[in-house]
Parts: sequence; structure tokens; C-alpha cells
Amino acid sequence: MITAHARATFSPEGPFTLTTIERRDLQPHDVLIEIKYAGICHSDIHTARGEWGPVKYPLVPGHEIAGIVTQVGSEVTKYAIGDRVGVGCMVDSCRECDNCHKGEEQYCLNGMTGTYGAMDRYGQYTQGGYSTHIVVTEDFVVRIPDGMELDAAAPLLCAGITTYSPLRHWGAAPGKKVAVVGLGGLGHMAVKLAHAMGSEVTVLSQSLKKKEDGLRLGADHYYATSDPETFRNLAGSFDLIVNTVSAKIDISAYLSLLALDGTMVNVGAPAEPLSVNVFSLIGHRRSFAGSMIGGIRETQEMLDFCAEHHIAPEIEVISAKQIDEAWERVLASDVRYRFVIDNSTMKNE
Repeated sequence: MITAHARATFSPEGPFTLTTIERRDLQPHDVLIEIKYAGICHSDIHTARGEWGPVKYPLVPGHEIAGIVTQVGSEVTKYAIGDRVGVGCMVDSCRECDNCHKGEEQYCLNGMTGTYGAMDRYGQYTQGGYSTHIVVTEDFVVRIPDGMELDAAAPLLCAGITTYSPLRHWGAAPGKKVAVVGLGGLGHMAVKLAHAMGSEVTVLSQSLKKKEDGLRLGADHYYATSDPETFRNLAGSFDLIVNTVSAKIDISAYLSLLALDGTMVNVGAPAEPLSVNVFSLIGHRRSFAGSMIGGIRETQEMLDFCAEHHIAPEIEVISAKQIDEAWERVLASDVRYRFVIDNSTMKNE
């Protein structure tokens, strides 16, 4: 077994504690990755605090992983020692169902294996990127393009692909009007990506306090949803709305902003149920949809797209000792726009 230093939470209340975890010995198609940076995602908080279901502790979160290959299994063909690589929200799937064969492993009919908090095919409980090393099968590793900084690449492995996938699937392109609900870790990436795809981009946020940022990131328009006039003035405007917030909102009010055949897609995942008035849908043949991450092939496509268009998340790099503070700041929306852990500090007391 391979020993890695990590930061784990031992209860829903935390705090994070320095510990060691065991990674499996390399199988023929495995790679060992020295993790250089790990992004902090709101999903980490939801999961660790038991808001999405029971949790087995201790838990090492983290599914935005960027690092360097330091060892390869005997039959690995895709990567070599020294390669710059990333790992996102999943580390395996059944690889046999229809969805896996389509390259949509994230929707594996037998359940994909999450990077942390899941039981893998070896009978081990997966632990994530708040650690110094991870072992992953080569088929669930992606290559970080040359010229892309590793700290900036890390959040792309969740925030980037979570917003890229629905924008691609529902056809963000020139001539399309796209609205992004919320300008946080996911929302700021949705704005950058939709702009690069050529769409006319509008941010819908509770207030105008981030308007300057939104316009700088690529938005053409910015409106406060706390103003009732926003919903009246923008009724029937958008081809696609990407909802990035992980809080309960009035879905029917936002659906009224869609044009004929428009779609609102949820990528934020609030713990409580959302209700929809069906008349908000049937009047203009609107759709309310959901989207998770992308498959491995699409995740690589997203990284290459970001490299080509010089897209990177806005990040604040922190030490491992600052994780608890960072989580509280995420909950207070006090980050612009993604925390990234410098994993070289993982062993520091």
C-alpha cells in the first residue's frame, strides 16, 4: 500500500485534521499522481456535512485534482512519469453499460465511482484530493494542456466541466441568448465559457454587487433578481438558463424567462427539493433539466477548449491549514471565485 498525507474531517462539524491514508498498490493500468493542487467545491461541503446522505468518516474530500504522474502500472499506455494530469469527480465506472460505451461514464447505469465517499471495485472507500497522492486507473485521468497552470487547472475538473457540459449539450453558440443564475465558483466559469462559445450572456444575481466582475468575465448584461422588474422585463428572453446556485429558488419564476423551446438546466444541487408549476413549462414548450459533470472524453475536450481560448478560473490559493476557514468563506459567498489548496502544505502542522 502507498501512504499519503491528507486532511480529513471526522464528523459533520469538522474540523480538518492532518492524517495519513492508504492508497492501493498500482494495478497494471493505474497511475500514481502526486497532487500539486486541489480545488474546493461546494459539493465537498454538502457531502462532508451529511447534507446529501449518510457519510462514512473519516472523509478526505476533493475532486478537483491537478498533479504530476510519478509512477505507472505495467500496462499503462496513455501516460508516462512526469506528465501533467488531472482527476475530476469520478475515478471509475462499470465501463460496460450503454452510457459508459457512449463516453458518458458520469451517468453509468451501475453507478460511477466518486473520487471520494464511494466504494470502489477493490472494496476500498475512496478518498479525495485533499491529500498528497492518489492512485487512479489511466482511463479516468485527463491530460492538462501545456501552458495551463496546474493551480488554475484544478477547478476546471469540476466547476469547468459542470458548466461546459450543459452549454455544449444545449447548444450555446453565436445567436443564442444564455443566462447564468449566480456568479460563484460555477457561475463565473459558465460566463467565461458561454462567452467563448459566442453566446450573448446575461448574469442573473441576487444583487448588483458583482456586476463589474460579471461584465469583466464576459457577460453582456447583468441583472438583480431581487428587483421584480427583472422578471417582467426579461420574460421570454433566453434560449438557455444555467442555474448554478445550490439554494432553493423560485424555479417557475425563472422558467418564465425562457423563450419558446428554451431550457433551464440545474447544475447547482440544493439539499432541499425544488418545486415546479407545470404551467410554467407547457405554455411555451419549455424544458426544465439537470446536468452533472461530463464524461472523460468531454472533460478532455473542455480542458483543450479552455487552453485554446485562454480560459482559467479566478482562484485564491490557500494552505492546507486554511481549509476550515475557506469552507466558512464559501458558505458566506466570500470567495472570488474558487479556493485552491497548495498541496505542498498538506504535511505542515
